[in-house]
Amino acid sequence: MDNVSSNRKAGRRRGMACLCLFMLLFLFQTGKCFAQCKVENTAFKAGEELSYDLFFNWKFVWLNAGSATMSISQTKWEGKPAYKAYLITRTSPRLDRFFLMRDTLQSIITDDLVPLYFKKGANEGGRYYVDEVWYSYPAGRTQLRQRYQGRDGSVTEKTTDSPKCLYDMMSLLLRARSFKAENFHKGDKLYLPMADGHKVEDITLIYRGKKDFKMKEEGTTYHCLVFSFVEYPKGKEKEIITFYISDDDNHIPVRLDLFLRFGVAKAYLKGSKGLRN
Repeated sequence: MDNVSSNRKAGRRRGMACLCLFMLLFLFQTGKCFAQCKVENTAFKAGEELSYDLFFNWKFVWLNAGSATMSISQTKWEGKPAYKAYLITRTSPRLDRFFLMRDTLQSIITDDLVPLYFKKGANEGGRYYVDEVWYSYPAGRTQLRQRYQGRDGSVTEKTTDSPKCLYDMMSLLLRARSFKAENFHKGDKLYLPMADGHKVEDITLIYRGKKDFKMKEEGTTYHCLVFSFVEYPKGKEKEIITFYISDDDNHIPVRLDLFLRFGVAKAYLKGSKGLRN
């Protein structure tokens, strides 16, 4: 990856907002035009809702850290059918004393999973910002209009042009769930292009293999694919997130281990409804 130091700092700032990155695991595909960016959606439908409990380890004690929810609905964009997805994460009042987080992410994509719009409004540890990305596909290319608003109200804007398909964390999240993982081998690395309001950077995911995970509270055992989001400060691999994804047609993340600057957090699937498969 380019600019390792910058990527490391960005990863830490995201903290538990990295919850949305857990589903990026299945994607390793770029295209040269709008048509090649299209992928058949096989994993979700409008009406799906997922909920998670967050826990944080503080001095050997696990605290209830908050909650996260994701929902998908049908909408229209420029008169055409599209999906609208929201991911909302909130820390509990107990954890707010250490690290307050109020994040809302929104994504609009076509029915065949091509990104159209992305927005993230975040308050993370007192750092407030808004990212926005608009997508267009002229002349067989991907063009982005990117906008970043800081806490002081300052706004920066830029455009990006690429022959490849480009994504944000939410459109990657949604697209990834329909990718087939039969050809993955333990140790495989995926390099994925991700945009926000002011840059496009590659992220690295490593496939760790398959593992069964038992949810203690409900006693359910999930057969999972395990992936890690990693960075390379000083050339050494540093794990940021390890996540467990159900090895079925829904590809639902059921557990996440988040290695943060101020400790370790875990997210566990609490409930789901409206599943496609």
